[in-house]
Amino acid sequence: MRGIFILLGFGVSVSVWAQDDPNPPREVAPIDLTGYWVSVVTEDWRWRMVIPPKGDYISVPLNDKGRRAADTWNPETDSNTCKSYGAAGIMRMPTRLHIFWQDDQTLRVDTDHGVQTRLLHFDPSFAAKPIPTLQGDSIAHWGEASIGIDRRLAGEGAAGQAKTLKVVTSHLAPGYLRRNGVPYSEHTVVTEYFDRHSAYDEDWITVTTIVRDPEYLTQEFIT
Repeated sequence: MRGIFILLGFGVSVSVWAQDDPNPPREVAPIDLTGYWVSVVTEDWRWRMVIPPKGDYISVPLNDKGRRAADTWNPETDSNTCKSYGAAGIMRMPTRLHIFWQDDQTLRVDTDHGVQTRLLHFDPSFAAKPIPTLQGDSIAHWGEASIGIDRRLAGEGAAGQAKTLKVVTSHLAPGYLRRNGVPYSEHTVVTEYFDRHSAYDEDWITVTTIVRDPEYLTQEFIT
């Protein structure tokens, strides 16, 4: 189940977009992601709304090492609850988002759950932080619609091309895919697609997340 958010407050207008447009990303945004959003949890309630019991890592493609790490989690002694708020898991939390442009090249995402800030950099020459962090380093660019996006919801015809924000995040500190200690490592790379669409007289963002971790996962974990 993807992360789905419903709009609470409007952002700015959307500009006409061309892939080779020399103008700043803020000016040529093909979709408007800014505003106040709240997550809508319609599936996977037992993993997203509450802390699952130890050993509940069903549907996560853990390898043997990953399962051993998850099986050692102890809720009584775990002092690293902030590890659940890393970039690989935060968009699945029951949270509110404030998305706005910090500058012409940087889209900022603030979450109330875990009080995290994500900076999505459109400048590919952005210098990485000296040490890994929970939110890592994110490089963003405008592109075509993500896998699985329903173009009818995006307001496009069958031959249309819905637009999306693609974000690739690396340089991450180790964290949890779920709050019961299901791990991801510092080798993780997270790819996300942010799609905006209208349905049921409301505006929505759908976030598709692809987690790749050669240390703990046997294959991509897609939510």
